Amino acid sequence: MEVKIKYLNDKAIKPEYATDGSAGMDLSAAMDAPIVLKVGGRAMIPTGIAMQIPKGYGGFIFPRSGLAYKKGISMANCVGVIDSDYTGEIRVVLHNISGHDYTVNPGDRIAQMVFLPVALADLTVVEELEKTDRGSGGFGSTGF
Repeated sequence: MEVKIKYLNDKAIKPEYATDGSAGMDLSAAMDAPIVLKVGGRAMIPTGIAMQIPKGYGGFIFPRSGLAYKKGISMANCVGVIDSDYTGEIRVVLHNISGHDYTVNPGDRIAQMVFLPVALADLTVVEELEKTDRGSGGFGSTGF
């Protein structure tokens, strides 16, 4: 799949797959100076890139698992969604859930992007939904 990329500043780093089997491309911080994430704080980190994602696909931004586990740095919105018609700068909202301040330095790998197909729904209003074994059982209804 071809995805066009535009570099928005000279700090931008080309997203890359870390290994041949990686599902996500690493996104890197593109700023002039370090940003300190205070305990419990969050910041929007620029990547310095914009992309043209093909229609029918989305770019889904996930936290880097090592950064979350080892440093307590995750994403405030859990998963970022880049729509195919968005062509502005890709930014990542990081959240410090650790007990220590954390410094994001220019060039740090901060998140990963996975490209996935997106199905658009055509909603049909009905009076009743089809019966299922689970029905309307929600949180915890299938056990813990």
